[in-house]
Amino acid sequence: MSAVHIDVLDGIAVVTVDNPPVNALGHAVRSGIADAVAQTDKDASVQAVVLIAAGRTFMAGADISEFGKPMADPGLPDVVLQIEAAQKPWVAAIHGTALGGGLEVALGCHYRIVDARAKLGVPEVHLGLIPGAGGTVRLPRVVPVAKAAEMVATGRPIGAAEALQVGLADRKSDGDLRADAIAFATEIAGKPLPEALVKRAPVDAPDDAAWHEIAGSLVSKARGQNSVIRAVDAVGEAVRLDGVAALAVERQVFTDLMADPQSAALRHIFFAERSVSKINSLKGVVPRKLDHVGVIGGGTMGAGIAVALLLSGLQVTMIERDEDALATGQGRVADTLMASVKRGLISPDKREVLLQGFIGSTNYDALEDVDLVIEAVFEDMGVKKQVFAALESATRADAILATNTSYLDVNEIAASVSDPSRVLGLHFFSPAHVMKLLEIVRPDQVADDVLATGFVLGKMLGKIAVPAGVCDGFIGNRILSAYRRECDYMVEDGATPQEVDTAMKAYGFPMGIFAMQDMAGLDIGWAARKRRAPTRDPKERYVAIADRLCELGRFGQKTGDGWYHYPEGARRGEPDPLVSEIIADEAAKNGIKQRDFSAEEIMDRILGAMVSEGQAILDEGIAASAAAIDVVMINGYGFPRWRGGPMFAAQAGQKNG
Repeated sequence: MSAVHIDVLDGIAVVTVDNPPVNALGHAVRSGIADAVAQTDKDASVQAVVLIAAGRTFMAGADISEFGKPMADPGLPDVVLQIEAAQKPWVAAIHGTALGGGLEVALGCHYRIVDARAKLGVPEVHLGLIPGAGGTVRLPRVVPVAKAAEMVATGRPIGAAEALQVGLADRKSDGDLRADAIAFATEIAGKPLPEALVKRAPVDAPDDAAWHEIAGSLVSKARGQNSVIRAVDAVGEAVRLDGVAALAVERQVFTDLMADPQSAALRHIFFAERSVSKINSLKGVVPRKLDHVGVIGGGTMGAGIAVALLLSGLQVTMIERDEDALATGQGRVADTLMASVKRGLISPDKREVLLQGFIGSTNYDALEDVDLVIEAVFEDMGVKKQVFAALESATRADAILATNTSYLDVNEIAASVSDPSRVLGLHFFSPAHVMKLLEIVRPDQVADDVLATGFVLGKMLGKIAVPAGVCDGFIGNRILSAYRRECDYMVEDGATPQEVDTAMKAYGFPMGIFAMQDMAGLDIGWAARKRRAPTRDPKERYVAIADRLCELGRFGQKTGDGWYHYPEGARRGEPDPLVSEIIADEAAKNGIKQRDFSAEEIMDRILGAMVSEGQAILDEGIAASAAAIDVVMINGYGFPRWRGGPMFAAQAGQKNG
């Protein structure tokens, strides 16, 4: 069957794109649309054209498999120009997503009607690119320039209601999109064609001062990502130039960025995130039922997990040790859902429905019907084993028992119950309802259907689920421990905490390692170090600076002091002379002559520690691939996405600049 076919109904040509699974704009689709323009222009019986797509979505973007290769004619920019120059009015009927090239095709049409659940956007910056088929030129000529710049620079899509509000859509369909689009096309048939977008003036073009402010705000969030910076520049040029000249500028920038190493890195992580959860050994394995989940613990992590589960449509039962702790945990969940209401993520009615599926109890017997339980209690092996003993007696024999431990031996936890095959690790990242990463830790005796259910849960939650073997810290925390140790060495050797943090931010991290520790709480790492102390190699270099800070009650932001001082609860820390004194004292005690460090040396040593530990993780089979490590470090630890992850950066021979 052709990727594009035409049906003519009472003077309306319905051009249907059918290129599953997402109607990517490969050569067959581009050719089919171009032919449809020529055919409908020649057909005197056709008064108007509806462009619609089969399946679950409109055209979701370019065929990424064609990236980096010569594009066979007709290219997408030419196809969009052909639609725009059509002699009959074209109506784009959008359902699902119109992203990237899909939205650019819709912008070439004279009108747009959107399904109520449609999403429209230009996410090319996430692949290190900018729109290349007129998106930066046409978008600011149909929506206000400030909105166009935001959409292009952030890559975030907008919904149908907002698209209608800002002028990107002309109509919204709350029922049968195809029928409504045909009715719309019938209504405008025979009327003069509207002026092509490429010929129009920009909408609400800001003056120079206002544009400088808009552009500056967007570029400040780029953290070194070239595509964001160039995207903002391209919109600025599109506003300054006429449409035809702006299209040429856009195409040149697109071509330049296609050859940018950052684009290669971003494409690497794009594909890695979509492949990392595919486990060949689980093909054909039927997962267990998953409707009702228990959560043990209502602290920050437990409450966040409960919220994530509720938002995915699951029923949740929370267990706490006493009524006061339970009330606090339930309050955290309710407050977090209210915050989602205030941000417009869910409606007040939706919040009430979700809370109806949320049960709290201090009695483990309330878990008798759950399909899976996730414990999120204190990071102590004795406590974990007590919880699992209670879970074993309270739950069904086929219920899955999961631990959210960050470092502890999941094999040892599994061995504490009579049927270790039903135990696995589900390592969430805080805040659990926000962070996309989920490490699924497979203990030695886990059943295949239990592991498969873990990946089903990850998909339900909208997480990127990465399989990991059992070791101290799994993938991410093990690498974190390695480079944090390296940073401790450098600080004792003469680098200041702020120099290390500044170097990491300049590299593209959202914050440095010491500021991150202060935000998370230094007591967490202190507890882990004390737990590992009996088995630590006495020949291993050990830096006690963080221990001394903790002994003084300096646990970070929550106490007002950590590696930095936080005046009156401030979120941004200031260098503290006391910390400098402790560092100097520890260096002197260990006979270390301190020296200066350059930002380049700091980052070389941090990246070296990451890659070395990552290679050890690969050699031991803890991670399935180097790409899996990159996915973990980008989505859980702030490694700059545009660098592709530490393993990719090392392979690509990236420099620190």
